[in-house]
Amino acid sequence: MRHETRLRRQPFTLALAIVVGAAGVSLAGTGPAASTRASDDPALRWGPCPAFMPEGCAIAVLHGDPAEPNADVLFRVPAGSSIPSHWHNSAERMVLVAGDMTVRYDGHEPASLRPGSYAYGPAKLPHTARCSAAAPCVLFIAFEGPVDTFATSDGRAR
Repeated sequence: MRHETRLRRQPFTLALAIVVGAAGVSLAGTGPAASTRASDDPALRWGPCPAFMPEGCAIAVLHGDPAEPNADVLFRVPAGSSIPSHWHNSAERMVLVAGDMTVRYDGHEPASLRPGSYAYGPAKLPHTARCSAAAPCVLFIAFEGPVDTFATSDGRAR
């Protein structure tokens, strides 16, 4: 079963690795350089989201290698987008940068996020989100483990 999980994750991780390389992040033994980025920086390299995410969804790697622990990304979805139920092997720490978003973790009440709002998602806890129709949403996400995402049809991690 673990082998199947790796195969399903591989195209997404590969796409993020391409974005990392394009962003000029050092993955060699010398370590990453200090950097600062703005969410509206035209130099950010936005890559595709997994196929089950809404059309127009994009991810930009800010720091690290998505195949390794401790990668930071920006996640952008168009206004009015619904993000289907999914989960990650890693816990995620998030701050909404732009837009208004409602996020719902299974077993928890929905939470309304405004720019500057923080949310923590434990590993393997399925969740959904909705970006309001007023403006696109941009979310900063710091993953503790390698970046992956899995769609759920029944709301449960497998």
